[in-house]
Amino acid sequence: MKTQTKKVVVIGAGIVGVSTAIWLLRAGHEVTLIDRSAPGEGTSYGNAGILASCATLPVTTPGLLRKVPSMAFRRNRPLFMKWSKLPALLPWLIRYLRYANGEAASYRAKALLPLIGDSLPDHQDLAKGTGAEDWIVPCEYVYGYGSRSDFDADRFAWDIRRESGFGFEQLAGDEFRSYDPIFSDEIGYAAVLSGHGRICDPGRYVKDLAAHAVSQGARLIQAEVQELAVQNDRVLGVRASGNFISSDAVVLTAGVWSDKLARQLGLKVPMQAESGFHMELWEPSVMPRSPLMVANAKFAITPMKGRIRLAGLTGFGRIGSDPPEAPYKLFESYLRRLIPGLTWKETKRWMGHRPSIVDSLPLIGSAPRVSGAFVGFGHDHVGLTAGPQTGRILAQLVSEKRLNIDIAPFAPDRFSNPP
Repeated sequence: MKTQTKKVVVIGAGIVGVSTAIWLLRAGHEVTLIDRSAPGEGTSYGNAGILASCATLPVTTPGLLRKVPSMAFRRNRPLFMKWSKLPALLPWLIRYLRYANGEAASYRAKALLPLIGDSLPDHQDLAKGTGAEDWIVPCEYVYGYGSRSDFDADRFAWDIRRESGFGFEQLAGDEFRSYDPIFSDEIGYAAVLSGHGRICDPGRYVKDLAAHAVSQGARLIQAEVQELAVQNDRVLGVRASGNFISSDAVVLTAGVWSDKLARQLGLKVPMQAESGFHMELWEPSVMPRSPLMVANAKFAITPMKGRIRLAGLTGFGRIGSDPPEAPYKLFESYLRRLIPGLTWKETKRWMGHRPSIVDSLPLIGSAPRVSGAFVGFGHDHVGLTAGPQTGRILAQLVSEKRLNIDIAPFAPDRFSNPP
């Protein structure tokens, strides 16, 4: 049965929005893609570049509560807080930390697996024939620990990964040094997962995908959407920078900037801007074999085109503020110990903001109170990983096609009508 052609506005030109636009075009729809910035300029640019299929567990794993004080107050820890913002953040943080238990973490992992478990082939399907496929590199993904006891302390996470079907090889000491000789014995134990991938220039990747969408007929507008036009509980279009753009459907994929427009759809979104950081080392003297997650510091070291990117960490209360120095000092401190003797020509820094929901699950689906409105945002640390599958789901919903994935855990109104 042929899909009825619709005029669709997609708000947000990060990986989720651009993926949605491409799948909508492939389904035969007319697409307008709108963003306050150019495509791929936000977290789609600044992420670690890893297609982390195994990263189904949230930050709020069991034991987080007892770690928070040391994470926030000790040096060389991965949490950075702008303390003047704490009173405003506290209600959200309390709700967020209530999910730091085994039951909630296991639920999130099972819900997220169908969304990200095949990220590498999902990206390959999305990028096929677009010119962006050259940025996708199949690879292994390594978690590096100081010792076997550090790995054993992370057993909950590895049990979940094993139950989810992710096999891994464990390498101790010299075994890991043989695998990747650039690292020092600071990595005393490692787990290596096959079947993963990396994007060797995330910003360029999203820009090339967007350019392909334009070449296939999408209209790209750089403007800020101020309002969703709704009449009789049906979306009519959007108002952006003083202009009205009519449509049969609107898809909201604006990441951390989605909250205001989601409220216009009657959705309550307990979302917080969670800062992430990266530091790039251009023209390095050596390059890692595979992306490596420094497990105890919660940041990744990823080989990219012409540089190494150190990315991750967590900050709160930083939106609209200058980046702090502490995350970059942490990167440098670990780097000197992990890859001794590394030299490079230039250093670049970045700070961006992830859209984090209190239960660590994105909002994906139809807006129940407004016909023709759809949302896909709140992916926190796995936005790049989940982008193509989320975009495919949203395009199928717009096309009124039957889904082959359960999106009930991502229900957009799950916080709007509490029991």
